[in-house]
Amino acid sequence: MEQNRDENEKKKEYLKRYHSAVLAEKAIQQEIDELRMDKMYPMLIQDGMPHGSSCGDLSEYAAQLDGLLADLKEQMEKRISIRREITQKIEQMQDETEKTVLRLRYIHWLRWEQIAERMGYSPEHVQRIHKKALGNFKMS
Repeated sequence: MEQNRDENEKKKEYLKRYHSAVLAEKAIQQEIDELRMDKMYPMLIQDGMPHGSSCGDLSEYAAQLDGLLADLKEQMEKRISIRREITQKIEQMQDETEKTVLRLRYIHWLRWEQIAERMGYSPEHVQRIHKKALGNFKMS
């Protein structure tokens, strides 16, 4: 019994990585957007006013930004890979109802009441389905 609970907690943490990856992707995308703006308008300093070319060699600046953008894109790809892996593992499950509960809970990040309303079940029944789904979910 205790082993099942520990195993289910590990599965929940694994599935929660989907939401964490989404949040990280949004932050990375914002950073990419800001860097692209910096690259497009390198002469605008903090005050928003144009300045002379005393900023130094812009080709070096652009190369540094390109490197940073490449790093951020790689980080983004890792997050997307996490989401794909989790989605694929949910999809491999046999029971459609269990899949739906896991998708709504961990991918769409809904509360029990929202899942119950959407599926036409009581929140307690949804939690029973969730517990069964975790038992059937394979991380490897």
